[in-house]
Amino acid sequence: MSGAGPRREGPRRPRRDRGAPPRRSGPPRGREGPPRPPEPDPVRLAALELLTAVRERNAYANLALPAILRRRRLRDRDAALATELGYGTLRAQGLLDAVIDECTDRPLAKVESALLDALRLGAYQLLRTRIPPHAAVATTVELVRAEAGSRAGGFVNAVLRRVGERDEAGWVAALAPPADEDPVGYAAFAHSHPRWIAQAFADALGRSADPGAELEAALAADDARPAVHLLARPGEITADELALVTGGEEAPYSPYGVHLATGSGDIGEIDAIAEGLAIVQDEGSQLVALALTRAELAGGDTGRWLDLCSGPGGKSALLGGLVAIDGGTLDAVEPSEHRADLVRRAVDGLPVTVHQADGREAPLPDAAFDRVLVDAPCTGLGALRRRPEARWRRQPSDVAGLTGLQRELLTAALRHVRPGGVVAYVTCSPHLSETVGVLSAVRRKHPDVELLDARPCLPGVPHLGDGPTVQLWPHRHGTDAMFLALLRR
Repeated sequence: MSGAGPRREGPRRPRRDRGAPPRRSGPPRGREGPPRPPEPDPVRLAALELLTAVRERNAYANLALPAILRRRRLRDRDAALATELGYGTLRAQGLLDAVIDECTDRPLAKVESALLDALRLGAYQLLRTRIPPHAAVATTVELVRAEAGSRAGGFVNAVLRRVGERDEAGWVAALAPPADEDPVGYAAFAHSHPRWIAQAFADALGRSADPGAELEAALAADDARPAVHLLARPGEITADELALVTGGEEAPYSPYGVHLATGSGDIGEIDAIAEGLAIVQDEGSQLVALALTRAELAGGDTGRWLDLCSGPGGKSALLGGLVAIDGGTLDAVEPSEHRADLVRRAVDGLPVTVHQADGREAPLPDAAFDRVLVDAPCTGLGALRRRPEARWRRQPSDVAGLTGLQRELLTAALRHVRPGGVVAYVTCSPHLSETVGVLSAVRRKHPDVELLDARPCLPGVPHLGDGPTVQLWPHRHGTDAMFLALLRR
């Protein structure tokens, strides 16, 4: 056809509603030169920026992403897709790296970090989304060409085409340890967890009718995109009202919980949160705090409660709202100045006094509190589904230092609780050293402390085991993997 420019070879662009970028028209093709290459898709740019922030600045994905979405003006479906691509790539990093390593002649250590981020993003789209393969490859190559040039784009194109030769199941079959010989190693690879974390889950699950199948279920649930859980703040809004105004569903177990659909975009834009009527809080966190309020005391409840490890303030907001209903008070302790400020904001208007202090040496009276919560700092292995980068940052060596701190905090809590009062020891980790290990060590030094059966304090929650402690799980309860023990002095 006379007057027409050369036909540009490349993949056809899919429709936007299938996960591909919108059509973009460049300048007219004429005698002035070749057509301008298409601009990179802003959704993929946002996801790649998140990967870079996590890698370069050790950023927390849940804190970095909202600012990225606002800066790039992504909302609704675009924001949800950017979140899925960024979070999903971070969660699947171990699996993706193993596949990429198999598809390139360079050792991964020799691949430039920025290119490796892009390869992970492209491989995730190929293996774990329904985005058409040609769109996954083309959009990733566009990102790389815009930043690093055609040569780098060609390298990424070649590697991703090899990645796309098999689906996820095919790569798992080719690269994972045999399931019959190494069930923990196979489950860890298939669900993209470090092996030591998979082993910790297996140890905590213990005996079951089919331990291999339950480990697979636990890791699969941990590797899935979680729903957003909200807390309807007591005295401000009810759960059914919050569900109505957010379009969510009332939680199955917590009377103050609401579940939103996955991919809900920027949660900060929800009116109920912006107005202080609700906060983001996993239902498991709500349940363990509520269990403390339901535990039976010896003697009456004078309404003086303590949250010994309160930052960033979610459980303090729940406890403060509940104790306020009966005219009581809550003291909240947090050593970090920044996190103490977060607690103050979370409990604004409630009868809560915030102390910036180390919980082990807090300037509080002994034997003075009816109920004490110890939500101890831990590895956070129970919330990996909400902190996608954490599984690759944590190391087995982290456990020992944390268990020492946990023992000291629980000991301090037993000092502050009055005779007949109750302490809730809570960790967002199922690791046995951080749960029953800490509990056993402290009880050996305090034989007069009674370990209560925590299960009746979580009414309606199934599959709680033999007691007296409780371990919640994503695959059993849809919550983070929270551990709870109740002790009465």
